[in-house]
Amino acid sequence: MNVSLKKGLNLAFAKFLKVTFLVLPLALAACSSKDDLDELEMPDTPPEVLYNEGLSLRSQNKLALAGKKFEELDRLYPYSEYAKKSLVNMAYVNFARGKYTEAITSAQRFLTLYPGSPDAAYALYIIAQSYYRQIPDITRDQAVTHKAAAAFSELLQRYPDSEYAGDAESKLRVAQDQLAGKEMQIGRYYLEKRNYVAGINRFKTVVLQYQTTRHVEEALFRLTESYYALGVVSEAQTAAAVLGHNYPDTQWYKDAFSLLKKGGYGPSEDKGSWISKAFRGIKVL
Repeated sequence: MNVSLKKGLNLAFAKFLKVTFLVLPLALAACSSKDDLDELEMPDTPPEVLYNEGLSLRSQNKLALAGKKFEELDRLYPYSEYAKKSLVNMAYVNFARGKYTEAITSAQRFLTLYPGSPDAAYALYIIAQSYYRQIPDITRDQAVTHKAAAAFSELLQRYPDSEYAGDAESKLRVAQDQLAGKEMQIGRYYLEKRNYVAGINRFKTVVLQYQTTRHVEEALFRLTESYYALGVVSEAQTAAAVLGHNYPDTQWYKDAFSLLKKGGYGPSEDKGSWISKAFRGIKVL
């Protein structure tokens, strides 16, 4: 290699080193912002430590801080056993804070990722409870009540022996009673407007789907009233007869009996009627 070529390579290398040492501090400076440091962050706290810190904060009722610990664990160690535990804890923390949408999201994610987990029943219970806590006044739309009832029903079907089954049964009855009450409210509205067919459809829903609720007695009376107004006397008589057989001492039966008596009729059950079949456990199409 001639002297001039060697000298040129040395100069080029010197320039490379100079540029490198100039660029490196700039690159480091560019990475010094908080967002960039977050991107470069390497987990230095073990997952079990984060998890125990979250549990400790949860036990102290510092729920917002506990939630952040569980979220951090899930972010840094997404495939660890502790991430699984943190996810169900995130669902609880959000529920306890009244953040029901977030609680449902976390619990549903847990069930999707770990359907066979021993904590699956608990996650489903949190979902059901989150919907239940949002049940609105009877005058409003009951979509969330349907979701609560469906979640409690699923819990009882999939985990009938779980520790949450008793509470699920009680709250399912409350949700069903609310749904039946909504059907009755709409049915009475149609009855006042003399839209008897529409009213009958609502009262029929109560008899078929919510037969164990307190609203079924009134539903049978309203069916007596509606069918009688339409001139379908046999169905009116059947509704009154079924009402008298199952709830003989109620005011609703007395009113149904009086209504028919005014027209010269009395309660008489037609075994072929859908009303009779419904109370004999026969499926009604």
